[in-house]
Parts: sequence; C-alpha cells; structure tokens
Amino acid sequence: MPLVLSRSKHVILKHWNKWNEQQAARAAILFEEFPRIQKGYRLSMKQTDIFNKKSSPDEARLNLARWYNEVEKFDCMGFYNVLDTFFNHCTTILNYFEERLTNASTESFESFNAKIKAFRSQLRGGADVKFFMFRLASLYA
Repeated sequence: MPLVLSRSKHVILKHWNKWNEQQAARAAILFEEFPRIQKGYRLSMKQTDIFNKKSSPDEARLNLARWYNEVEKFDCMGFYNVLDTFFNHCTTILNYFEERLTNASTESFESFNAKIKAFRSQLRGGADVKFFMFRLASLYA
C-alpha cells in the first residue's frame, strides 16, 4: 500500500479535471483504500473552486461559510490550521472577491529586495554606489 501512496502524491496536488486516464485510475484506487484522503481532497478542491469562480463578496462569504462547516465536520487537524488562518484574515480574503487583486506584486518585490541584499553581501559593502547600481541594473534588468 505505501506504493499507492507514494505514486499518488502528484495526483492529489492536481485538480481532478486535469487528470489523465492513468492518474484518474490511480486516484480511484487511492480513494477506495483511503476514504479520508478522498474527503480531504474534495474539501481542498472545493476551496479552490470557490476562489476560481467569479462571484460577489457576499456570495463568496456564504460559500466559504458552508465550506467552513464541512471542514469542521471533517475533523482534521491540518484543516484546522487553514480555518484559523481564514478566521484571522477573513476581511482581507474577502477583499479578493471585490477586485480579484492579490499581493503577488508585493511578494515579487520582496523577492527582488532579497536578490539585492544577496548581491550587496557578495560585494561586501562596495564603496562605489554608481558602479553598484550599474551592476545591479545589468544583472536584473
């Protein structure tokens, strides 16, 4: 049975509508042997579908509330961490449904800042600021 689990980890990371025939067959075997994994998979895909569907904030709030109730009935510690995050950041998450905006640009900017810091540490505090800016622009432009 460990072979079924190890070969199925990529299957349960994909949405079911993107499975090929072999992946669908593998998932059927996995879900037959481990029904709790199937329930957890369905809950995670249901959450994905809520975010992929274009809906109003009120409709999204209702769908998320229904999803919360299903997760609480499922009684799995891993999903409780997700629920805690949703409860703590509920208003921010619901803002996504108003304009469909995320913080991805902020994340990429922070990544760029990390690259600058790493580059600066490689130079060990070079004194020529103009040359530093020139090298930075030539590397990351």
